[in-house]
Amino acid sequence: MAAICVFCASSRTLDQRWLDLAAETGAQLARRGHTLVSGGGCVGMMGALADGARAAGGRTVGVIPQSLVDLEVADLASDELLVTESMADRKTLMIEKSDAFLTLPGGLGTLDELFEVWTTATLALHAKPMVLVDTDGFYRPLLDWLAALADQTFLKPAGLDLLAVARSVPEALDAIESRLT
Repeated sequence: MAAICVFCASSRTLDQRWLDLAAETGAQLARRGHTLVSGGGCVGMMGALADGARAAGGRTVGVIPQSLVDLEVADLASDELLVTESMADRKTLMIEKSDAFLTLPGGLGTLDELFEVWTTATLALHAKPMVLVDTDGFYRPLLDWLAALADQTFLKPAGLDLLAVARSVPEALDAIESRLT
C-alpha cells in the first residue's frame, strides 16, 4: 500500500481527545496496510500516532532533525528512524518518502508542514494527495481565511482545490486511497 505522511501536534499538554484521535489514526493506517511516515517524535499526538500504528501491526518511518534527537524526543521504536541535519531537510525527506499527506490538528509546526507540501504541489513539484482532517471544525477559521484569499485572487481556486478536506480520519483515508488508484 502507500506511505502516508501524517502531520500533527507534538505538544505534551494536549487534551486526551487529540491523543486518542492520533492513536486511532495510526491504527487505521496500519489496518488499511499503509506505512506511517511521521516527524519522528515520541511525544504528543506524534507519539500517540506512531504507537497506534505499531499497536495495530503497522510499519513506521520517522524523520527527525538531530536537534530534536538531542532533546530526547525521538521515536526510537520506529521501524526506520531517519535523522536529518535541519527542519528544512526533514520536510524535504518527508515529502520524498511519502505517497500522500494527511494533516490532523496541530499548531505552527503542523501548519508549516502542511503549507510546505501544499505550496510545492501548487508549483507542480509533486502531485501527491493531501487531506486536511477538520475534526470538530478545528480548521474552520483557517479554511474560511483561505477561501477569502481565493476570493481576493491571492490563491488560485485550482490551488485551493488541491487540498481535500475531510471531517473524519476514515473519510480522509478514503479520499487518499481513491486519489492513489
